[in-house]
Amino acid sequence: MTHEFPIRVYYEDTDMAGIVYYANYLKYIERARSDWVRSCGIDQNTLRDTDGVVFVVSRIEANYHAPARFDDVLTVKTTVLSASRVRLVMAQDIRRAAEKIFVAVVTLACVDGDGRPVRLPADIRRTSE
Repeated sequence: MTHEFPIRVYYEDTDMAGIVYYANYLKYIERARSDWVRSCGIDQNTLRDTDGVVFVVSRIEANYHAPARFDDVLTVKTTVLSASRVRLVMAQDIRRAAEKIFVAVVTLACVDGDGRPVRLPADIRRTSE
């Protein structure tokens, strides 16, 4: 399954040169992942409050290809690459129209309140198959 999430670059996202500050790309892909989880029918607040389970980023590899600028309209594309019992590996690209400007491979884990790994929710495992 591929999920697409639109982002507009606001002035607050940029540095003095009008280019998106590098850490904001990580915020953009986080928003897209949260929206993807919601689209899978999972309420992360309920998951945390009822089951004591949260998602954490355990690894990220990121490559910057071109700068995004103030007022650009971007699309974050999220694709599941693999899933195990407790981990999910996702590819996330940020594009401006057809131009790829940022690429990341993100590994997520599900953990309990003590930080111990727990099984991914069934809805996520089904979506990633």
